[in-house]
Parts: sequence; structure tokens; C-alpha cells
Amino acid sequence: MSDCHRGVGNHGDNFLNNRHLVSAALSYYYQRQFTYVELGDGDELWENPNMGMIIQEHSDIFELLSKFYRSGRFIMLYGNHDRKKEKQRFMERYCERYYPIHRDCHCELFPGLKAKEGVVLDFAESGYQVFLVHGHQGDLMNDTLWKLTRFLVRHVWRKLELWGVQDPTSTAKNYRRKKNTEKRLAKWADENGIMLVAGHTHRAALPKPGESLYCNDGSCVHPSGITALEIENGFLTLVKWSVDTRMDRSMYVGREVLAGPTRLKEYFLS
Repeated sequence: MSDCHRGVGNHGDNFLNNRHLVSAALSYYYQRQFTYVELGDGDELWENPNMGMIIQEHSDIFELLSKFYRSGRFIMLYGNHDRKKEKQRFMERYCERYYPIHRDCHCELFPGLKAKEGVVLDFAESGYQVFLVHGHQGDLMNDTLWKLTRFLVRHVWRKLELWGVQDPTSTAKNYRRKKNTEKRLAKWADENGIMLVAGHTHRAALPKPGESLYCNDGSCVHPSGITALEIENGFLTLVKWSVDTRMDRSMYVGREVLAGPTRLKEYFLS
């Protein structure tokens, strides 16, 4: 999962509306012994430089993430919006203290956690590889000039967003930039023969074997729900979590399969 963009609970916090969906999904994956990989932009650090306020606002989510980490099943990647996590000094402050309920109740959140830019999953029995990365790499505005873009988002577009003006520097909100980014990522994956799983564009994708080796897990900030890419027993499945209604008009959080499950090796045999 990626692109949660956890904020401070104000009108600009795009994660706020889906926090209960994320909580339900994480609980499901924790109970079923999944490893949770956050593919970057987990926290909205361009608009909100105060990490402590983000942790305080979404303490229930961080408590779940801490459970994954303490059981050895949590991998954190950083994206362009939380690139500060590449600095270990920042990560030490990020992980050091956590106040779940009471101000005087101290416990470490992720002791010793290091955020990574990318991770390669090796499937030892088959020899296949899956490369996990946020997907902003190579994007001029979101990679090379990320500090400039962060300044514009924090001091210009954050305020205009509250009035309904979209940020033109955002790959997720600009269709042309989104399409160009996806083409670039797909070309790299196909030319190198490595399955690439990314986020960044907020557009979920699980192609059929023979089409491409580029996959995208979507985001956690879409108005209709959140998406996730599951890798289980050599199969890939793209799923959506959303609020559904039963015949008796009661509501529940449902998991819907959008694509797959598809056996990983079929992508390399086609």
C-alpha cells in the first residue's frame, strides 16, 4: 500500500476520510500474517513539517504499524512527499517517542527503523524478482527539484487547495504528468525484465501477463476507497477496500478483488 499522505487532521488532510478503511485493512493483513510494505508518501511532510502532530492525530494507525514492526513484518519506503525519511537523524526522532493515549505514557514506535528508497523481493525457488519503489524517481519536479516543489506545495498550493485549486506539480492530480510517469516506469520494467511495483500516480494497475511488468498499488486517498496489491503464495492480487451496505442497510468494510489473482511466473513466461 502507498500514498496514505497522513496529515494533521485539518481540511487539507486527504487521509482523514479513509483512516477507518486503512485501519480495517491493516487489521486484516496483520491477523493473516502478511508483511506490510508502505511504498512511500505514507506521511504528508510537504504540507505538514511537524511529524509529532501527524502521529498524534493518527495514533491508532501508528499503533497498528508498530505491531507490524515489532513482529518483523513492516518495511517502510519513502517517496517524494516524505523524502525527509532518507535522513537517519530524522528517522531517529520519528521513531523515538510515541504517545498513544496519555501524555505521560511513553513507548518507542519503531525502534531502529530505517526507511528505504527501494526493496527487491527475491523469490528463491523461482529466481524471479519484484522491485518495490515509490515511483517518483526520474521525475524532474518530484525528484531532482523536489525541494522547490515542496516549497510551492507548502506555501502556495496548500492554501489554494482549500479553495479547490489543483496542484499542477502533482503527478496524482495532473493527467498528463501521470500518464508520462507511468509510461516511463513501464518502459524501465519491460526493458530490464524486472517486475516493478510502484505508487506515486495514485492509479492502481495490475496488467495481464504479456502486457507489461509494471504494477501500481494505487493509493489510500481516493474518495471511493483504498487499494492494495497483495503478494501471496506466488500470486498477485489487486484489491479495493471500501464501505459497502448490506440488504438490511447496515454498513461494513468490504474487500473487493479488482484484478487477479495472477501467478507471478506467468509474467515471465509470456
